[in-house]
Amino acid sequence: MAVASDLLRPMKIQGNIRTDVNQLEEPMEVLDTIKEQVEEHDILLYMKGSPDQPQCGFSAQASQALMACGEKFAFVDILSNPDIRANLPTFSNWPTFPQLFVKGELVGGCDIIVEMHQSGELQPLIKEAVESNND
Repeated sequence: MAVASDLLRPMKIQGNIRTDVNQLEEPMEVLDTIKEQVEEHDILLYMKGSPDQPQCGFSAQASQALMACGEKFAFVDILSNPDIRANLPTFSNWPTFPQLFVKGELVGGCDIIVEMHQSGELQPLIKEAVESNND
């Protein structure tokens, strides 16, 4: 099994996302930032913490399932990005975290990610996303 740090692609936060809750960006700016992130990264996990140090059990399960696929993926720590945490549910129409996007489409949250991993559906989806990017 690959080490988590070998699979992670550092996430460059686009725009001026602030961690000071008292200085939040305008919601439309944040939604534009989220859209850019989702479009820029073929595999993107919005989670609490990082895959190496998840800050909740659901994020831990989701990132472990992704890492088991053996491909690099980007992530955003929503706890360090309160603007994104506040606005991502509006963007995705999905109320909970973590949230996995593959090729710009929402796959789902922890339950769906884990279920797809257990059924063998997640790895082909991830591999296809990576291979289509290499063509």
